[in-house]
Amino acid sequence: MAAQRKASAYSKKNPVINTRKSKKLQKSYVKSVPPQKIVKFNMGDYEGFEKSRYKLKITLTAGENIQIRDIALEAARQSLIKDLAKLFQSKFFLRCNVYPHNILRNNRVFSGASKGERVQTGMQQSFGTPEGRAAIVKKGRPVFTAYFNGNENVQKVRDNFKSASPKLPCKSIITLEKIS
Repeated sequence: MAAQRKASAYSKKNPVINTRKSKKLQKSYVKSVPPQKIVKFNMGDYEGFEKSRYKLKITLTAGENIQIRDIALEAARQSLIKDLAKLFQSKFFLRCNVYPHNILRNNRVFSGASKGERVQTGMQQSFGTPEGRAAIVKKGRPVFTAYFNGNENVQKVRDNFKSASPKLPCKSIITLEKIS
């Protein structure tokens, strides 16, 4: 399997349009959709969340407009769930608020002696092959939200969110809110 392009290869400010699979054949530029890397979007005690048992809510919010790859979201999710499960066992709820709809494409260009002529088509069929997925996140939108109880655990949860935020390719803001 070929290596994936690094996240900086995709523009932060202007995501590419026409990257969703369309139901209409004429408008479906993307023929295949890469598999979803994020395993779960809701983790922990969902029943307790539905019954409003939790009094504290902490949110990791995007500080800028950006595309976040699904592998970055999954890495941050795994870090958060591991730390929160160790701290609370199963008395918390964690939600990933963004879904990676945008499909990232790569038009491979070869350089070298004779490889390029046999494989490349130049700009003739330049749409590219699907390589991964990304979520388009606007500034101020929550990426991860955790619900829990216990004022003594606030600093530990905040530290867990701080340790997960470098896994995301954007500035992040962590806010705490009391639910009444």
